[in-house]
Amino acid sequence: MKVVRVLDEQNFEQEHLEQEQVTDKKSGYMHIKKFHFILILFFLVLLSTGITTFALSFGEEKVITVGTERSEFDKLYEAYDTLKSGYFQELDQKKLINGAIDGMVKALDDPYTDYMSVEEAENFHSSINSSFQGIGAEIQEKDGHITIVSPIKGSPAEKAGLKPNDIIMAVDGKSLQGMTSTEAVTIIRGKKGTKVELTIQRPGTDAPVKVPIIRDDIPIETVYGEMVGDGIAKVHVTSFSTNTSKDLAAKLNELQKEGMKGLVLDLRQNPGGLLDEAISISSMFVPKGKLILKVEDRNGKIEEYPSQNDGNPDFPLVVLIDKGSASASEILAGAVSESAGVKLIGETSFGKGTVQTAKDFSDKSNIKFTTAKWLTPNGNWIHKKGIKPDFEVPLPEYASLPIINPDKELKLSSSSSEVETAQKMLKAIGFDPGRVDGFFDEKTQEAVSSFQTANNLPADGVLKGDSTIKLMEKLREMIETNDTQLQKAIEVLKEEMK
Repeated sequence: MKVVRVLDEQNFEQEHLEQEQVTDKKSGYMHIKKFHFILILFFLVLLSTGITTFALSFGEEKVITVGTERSEFDKLYEAYDTLKSGYFQELDQKKLINGAIDGMVKALDDPYTDYMSVEEAENFHSSINSSFQGIGAEIQEKDGHITIVSPIKGSPAEKAGLKPNDIIMAVDGKSLQGMTSTEAVTIIRGKKGTKVELTIQRPGTDAPVKVPIIRDDIPIETVYGEMVGDGIAKVHVTSFSTNTSKDLAAKLNELQKEGMKGLVLDLRQNPGGLLDEAISISSMFVPKGKLILKVEDRNGKIEEYPSQNDGNPDFPLVVLIDKGSASASEILAGAVSESAGVKLIGETSFGKGTVQTAKDFSDKSNIKFTTAKWLTPNGNWIHKKGIKPDFEVPLPEYASLPIINPDKELKLSSSSSEVETAQKMLKAIGFDPGRVDGFFDEKTQEAVSSFQTANNLPADGVLKGDSTIKLMEKLREMIETNDTQLQKAIEVLKEEMK
């Protein structure tokens, strides 16, 4: 990074002085002894300083000296000096400089380029390298809003029912309008056991809903695997963190010992992560020499990244993606699809086709900025378009139901959109309320009571607190049980295993 420095005037004057003292003895200039020369120069500098001070103190216009080696920063320095000398309150110099950098970054209008304070930079590093405390959701700034890319598997955010594309309107009543994603993360994160209330607007719903969440430890465990029958294993990679490729290799070896003959690699709600990890994992499934991706810099220069693998794996593979699959997970999906002929199942992915790098400053603050765009092996740029699967399969309609605020009481004779959502949830899990129009009648009350009895809750027929949380939990279990995308993936995989 180029460093902009203000000239050290004393050093400049000293160097200038030494140059003037080296004169040609043959020249006709008058020679002055060094000691006398220094005295005269000191007097002139002192006189000049006095005149300048007088002018600054009593002149009608303030004289602002901009000391910089680069003229493009003249206006910036002039603005800084104007505020420093004329603002009605004393200014925090550090805050002004940080604000200037932040403004410069925001002017790029790139949601993936951010200036991070020391605290924000610590959060950024911890989310990649270790566990952290918070709600466990990847967010980004999109179209002026803070949007959830994906909740982390098993996190408080997932348990609360947050989903990709949910918009976080406010945190504990404080609007996030105009904030960057790193600023929002600093507010949302907090100590384990503390409560945070998010105001969530889900696309397709009329009104936002307040969602209380208890923060917890968020371990960076990124690989989950199990056998699902008939020699088929399902491995869910939730993000691309420091040890993801090692953990995936270990899990695949473990599953092969359990009889794995085919693999469903689940990249749904995977918001991405480290590029190196995406390349390492892609190399496990793409034949050696075949391309994984291309990276194009701002000058149009393209660098190709081939697989370092020795060949195809010993088992057939299909990959699951959805609208929460972004960045590094899209690199992997694009690589196996175009370079290894692997079938993709699910929904069109998120569409993030740029590469970022991060640079720490000496004070531990950080700037994360876009350096290039990446292309699939066939040269496709998927930015804002996503990757379309070979088999497009939606989840059941109830999988996209909005969240219900557990603090809100839903009871007999109440009428609201939350009641309608609760009725649809009850019907989906087998407790039919008889209607789904948002009016809480006696039959709805009976359905709630039956649900509460079946789940060892006080059967008072009122949805609030633990009853609401349990209802959303049971719906999530129902979605996992009736996972239409996974069912299709297994069907396609079985055909390839024949």
